[in-house]
Amino acid sequence: MVLTATRYKTATGAGTLAALVLVLVFGSPWYRDWAADNTDPNTAGGWFLRLLTWPAWSVDSDQPARDLLSTNLRAILVVVFTALFLMALPGSQLARARGTLSQFFAGWAAFIFAGGAASLLAALIHSNPSLLGAFQAAGSGATYGLFVGWIVGAATLGGRRGTA
Repeated sequence: MVLTATRYKTATGAGTLAALVLVLVFGSPWYRDWAADNTDPNTAGGWFLRLLTWPAWSVDSDQPARDLLSTNLRAILVVVFTALFLMALPGSQLARARGTLSQFFAGWAAFIFAGGAASLLAALIHSNPSLLGAFQAAGSGATYGLFVGWIVGAATLGGRRGTA
């Protein structure tokens, strides 16, 4: 029996893959170094290229272990929460036709929520955690999701109903 389930992409799978690529490529230490050295934060383009580095992951052993764990956990949770929110948001699941705007907005919203929630939880295990710091971190995560989430939203367009 031949399985044809992999013939079509799912909205959840495509959005999660887009989130994973965004985190792996633009959150990498190499891209962060390039963006810091080659962009001007006082221009819209430079600001956006630096914003892409937000879910940074690190292999730097100079950081305290708790901060290193917090940073890497945030990057992982952005991808995991994107998948969970894409499964939970009904817009892409209830759309009558593939490629509708509801899929786009559900993917975008899932990434906004994922950025905020991942940052909130990771901030609570960062060294010297505070509730104010966690709220500020959630705001920066939601800002990242707002300006970058359209990429995840576009990736979900045309995906069929179902899970990854």
